[in-house]
Amino acid sequence: MSVFHDLTLKALNGEDLPLAPFKGQVVLVVNVASKCGLTPQYASLEKLQQQFKGKGFNVLGLPCNQFAGQEPGSADEIQAFCSRNYGVSFPLSEKLDVNGSERHALYRLLAGEGAEFPGDITWNFEKFLVGKDGRVLARFAPRTAPDDPTVVQAIEKALA
Repeated sequence: MSVFHDLTLKALNGEDLPLAPFKGQVVLVVNVASKCGLTPQYASLEKLQQQFKGKGFNVLGLPCNQFAGQEPGSADEIQAFCSRNYGVSFPLSEKLDVNGSERHALYRLLAGEGAEFPGDITWNFEKFLVGKDGRVLARFAPRTAPDDPTVVQAIEKALA
């Protein structure tokens, strides 16, 4: 099992969110925020979830309040916002840090020293495509829409 699949996050409801069940699946990991100019990307993320979920794909949303305080809400507020406005069905974790001294272990793996695509997360909605084996296959900038052909093609290639 990969290091990715060894990790366990906390879901918005406070329950454990182990990544082990994602072994053998392709995962698009995205740091999300409710009050960002890029927040409408939730709609495209949900569309990807619906389009590919039966083929071994999942979006994993990770709320983060490190960029201009754009995710100030409580876990209940975040869940309600995502459900009400975007019908989000993919898993969402509790808020976590993606940069700095308190960077979550997942982001140390995705973007830390020695990572395939190292470097600080630049803003909300930065995306990492993780393959079936837990290896990071691609990194997409925040402004790259989830339904951009480069993202969709990378997902399709990873699923093949």
